[in-house]
Amino acid sequence: MAVHAPTAPRRRWGSTVAGLLVLAVMLFPLYWMLNTALQPASGLLQVGPVPSGIDLSGFTKALTDQGGNLLTSLLVSVGAVAVCLAIAAPAAYGLARFGLRGSRTIVFGTLITQMVPGIVIANALYSSYVDLGLVNSYAGLMLADASLGIPFSIVLMRSFMVSIPGEVIEAAEIDGAGPVRVFLRVVLPMSRNALITSGLFAFLFAWSDFMFALTLNTTDDVKPVTLGIYQYIGAHVGDWGSVMAAAVLSAVPAAVLLVLAQKYIAAGITGGSVK
Repeated sequence: MAVHAPTAPRRRWGSTVAGLLVLAVMLFPLYWMLNTALQPASGLLQVGPVPSGIDLSGFTKALTDQGGNLLTSLLVSVGAVAVCLAIAAPAAYGLARFGLRGSRTIVFGTLITQMVPGIVIANALYSSYVDLGLVNSYAGLMLADASLGIPFSIVLMRSFMVSIPGEVIEAAEIDGAGPVRVFLRVVLPMSRNALITSGLFAFLFAWSDFMFALTLNTTDDVKPVTLGIYQYIGAHVGDWGSVMAAAVLSAVPAAVLLVLAQKYIAAGITGGSVK
């Protein structure tokens, strides 16, 4: 009787090695960015594969030059998240619960809006912003960046709110809660994972925005870090250590949020897939 050696452990090891190789390829640009930031005295072509010493002068210079831009990006991104959720949550609830005619068409049209190139929207917004006096303003950039996350948030939260048992909402209505109170006290708490996921993606969309920042700002009054790094490279192209340090600093908030909210993201994305 032939005896076959178990192949499951070998397959697991093979999958692990393959996963580590893919992860190494994906993370290598981040490593090289940090490596260059820690060797500010070296030229871009003279950077060693491993830093011989830790030199934080690049980060000091980056904070001095880009600290204000980082705060601007933070303020604009938080404002964009607030606007996005304030619009997307009621819209998603209406599409999920009120049985509106053509709701599927509306959702499909919402998805289509995400396929429109950003430069087209930015050029269209600029002429309107000039008439409204929103050019070079925090409010204008918040509204523009919020538009990046609203379609995604509506689709995500609608799929989650559809899965909320109707009996829960009916019980709240029997207890005397009106539509607004049901939405605020019942639906939103039960949709916490979807709200956090939508807010996180809206923050990332706004944090990484470059097109609106470049098109809707003609002065340095409102300069997010993406625009600051773009101009930073042009002005200090020889100082790659400071450039990479600024890039590392700009990546930290997004990385921290992703780590802290990863369990909510998984639950929020998959929560509406099973009813």
